[in-house]
Amino acid sequence: MKNNTRTRPSMLSVVAITAIACAALLGGNLLPGASAQRLRPQRRSVQEVGVDRGTVARAESYTRDRFDYFTETPRGARVAAVNRPRAEALRAIDQGLSDLFVAARRAGYRAGLNHADYVVFIARADRTRDSAGAYSPDMAFAAGNYAGSVYDRGGTMYAAGMVPSYSPAALVVAEHDRDFGRMANVVRYEGEHLVLYHNDRRRFQETADHTRGGAHPILQ
Repeated sequence: MKNNTRTRPSMLSVVAITAIACAALLGGNLLPGASAQRLRPQRRSVQEVGVDRGTVARAESYTRDRFDYFTETPRGARVAAVNRPRAEALRAIDQGLSDLFVAARRAGYRAGLNHADYVVFIARADRTRDSAGAYSPDMAFAAGNYAGSVYDRGGTMYAAGMVPSYSPAALVVAEHDRDFGRMANVVRYEGEHLVLYHNDRRRFQETADHTRGGAHPILQ
């Protein structure tokens, strides 16, 4: 875990980040099948996985990490990580996106509903427990536009995930070593912003800044 005093910069736009307080429903047990045969993700190059270098650089500028490990989930989502991701993490990404797509289709949306449409960055966590002591891998950012809000923790805010790019569709989650159901939920919730951006700009604008209220899940 990195020193929390080296806080990451605030986002260029408030729509690019989701505060951990908005993810109060996160949690749950391991994903179904988590005890099944373990996958062995292979390290691949950024070109092989098809991740745009500009998108990688943008994510790195926000998280202050270096994403050197590139692979794909079983269902084809592209992954860039600071370390070799566990098989459970790859399954969690797939599950989170699958849950997102079900909710999006229920709402009548059609764009961006394939696993291969997404790049998921797995960043280092700046903390692994929240103020109540619960397991909560989160990233620290300067409060920025959230300064003075309920998310402000003395100039710092903690986020379960964030969106560094809308085109291509990319999201960042903190590295987990357990409670992969929580990780799946982070992917699903951050993905909501991406689905709304590509399908419903009015609703996207209404729900992007969580200081105005609202919480995940946005799509029921």
